[in-house]
Amino acid sequence: MLGWRVYFTRRELPEPRAGTGGLTGLDNLDEWLDERGIGDGSPYLIDPLGRYDVDLNDYFLTELANQPTTTQAAVAYDLKRFLKFLWDNRGARSWKVATREDRAAFKHWRVSDIAGPKVELTTWDREVATVHQFYIWALREGHASRNPFRQRVSRSRDPRRRGGEQTPAEASHAGRPNDVVWLPPATYRQWRDVGVRGFTPEGLPDRSFRGRFASRNAAYTDSMIRTGLRLSEQTSLCVFEVPEPVPGLLHMRSWLPKAIAKGGSARRIYFPASALKDLWDYVETDRAEALEAARDRGIYERIRRPLIISDPRKPVVMVDGERLSIAKLGHHERQRVLIDTPQGLEPAALWLNQYGLPSKPSAWQEVFKTANGRCERQGVRISCHAHALRHSFAVITLEQLVRGHIQELATMTPRQRLTYQMVFGDPLNWVRMRLGHSSIEVTQLYPHTLQELEMETRMALIPDGWEPTGVHPEDLDEKGTADAA
Repeated sequence: MLGWRVYFTRRELPEPRAGTGGLTGLDNLDEWLDERGIGDGSPYLIDPLGRYDVDLNDYFLTELANQPTTTQAAVAYDLKRFLKFLWDNRGARSWKVATREDRAAFKHWRVSDIAGPKVELTTWDREVATVHQFYIWALREGHASRNPFRQRVSRSRDPRRRGGEQTPAEASHAGRPNDVVWLPPATYRQWRDVGVRGFTPEGLPDRSFRGRFASRNAAYTDSMIRTGLRLSEQTSLCVFEVPEPVPGLLHMRSWLPKAIAKGGSARRIYFPASALKDLWDYVETDRAEALEAARDRGIYERIRRPLIISDPRKPVVMVDGERLSIAKLGHHERQRVLIDTPQGLEPAALWLNQYGLPSKPSAWQEVFKTANGRCERQGVRISCHAHALRHSFAVITLEQLVRGHIQELATMTPRQRLTYQMVFGDPLNWVRMRLGHSSIEVTQLYPHTLQELEMETRMALIPDGWEPTGVHPEDLDEKGTADAA
């Protein structure tokens, strides 16, 4: 037995072995996926006996069907940990009859047991929220007899979440929710140059670097930190959804469609001119080269059920005889959208892999992992992940907006200040809209970070009275007196 495993749908893969509660009577797995409208990349779980639990995996096909692939994958791996614990430590117990005693044992093993992983409380809070939501769905659908996770009424300050909404009582509330991992601009540039572009810590080209797609990858990370897009959102952009630079303008805006925005948070995206220049340089060089090689190999003619755009200025495709706007297509559907150009077919996707096909979020996660490894080998103690770039955008943008807001208000009368605030609004709410947060509660993390940053700056610059003024601690001798030399 191999234990619980997470797989992702992909056409022409062997059908899972059937068993109790599993798939039966399938002659063609591709047809089964097509009939249910299941796109490639949807996760599913297989138990240690090789069985596919229809009720369990229906969660991904219904409740999470419109969530980004990264969210679906994270949920699948969190569920796998609970299911594996039930199998390995609770007598192969089914999730359908799990008890609160099972839940208590799971928490002890994950958090406290010296033989367990002893995960951070923030990790436990995320896991318990994930499994709790799964059981809420399972109870509603009649798949489970009880929810093993205790519940309480939400005490959220967000009025949209009041009214008896249930939340897991298992959450620790002792984690570090206000800690935001972010990189100042100079720190980010060093991580990018060393980890992504293959430079030395001194800023010189490293002749031993063999990264073929350094320019593409740097354009990708630059775009993330300057727009605040999520990994899944940026990866699913089409090439015609990116504005072209306009001389004299510092920012150009585009629109992130609801179908690929997490939580349906459709919104404006603002691309800085410098990031756009590098992005279009990638389109005209690395992307064009990948397209040419893929056309020579006939890759695009072999794509199953392609959706063809004849005019990128009017991006629509035909689905079952009906015209459908690209803005209504989700992550999976966009993977098979092609543009008919004078040079031949090409993917509508902006970001392509080395084979000329649309890239996937998992591939970009590997880019970050590889960059972090290279920084470590080069002695650069900087690590970064995709969401840290989103946090960086939020913190830096908020600081700039608040600074400008205060400077403008300082010279105004009370009436002028009121008018100014009515016109330009609250900087925090502007950042919330750019990030696509549904609640200001989530965005409140970033003012806390600015407060921490301000305090650290004050501690570094203002004497605290412990050492003589103007004397650095390294200049003190063993008795604590200053070295006259």
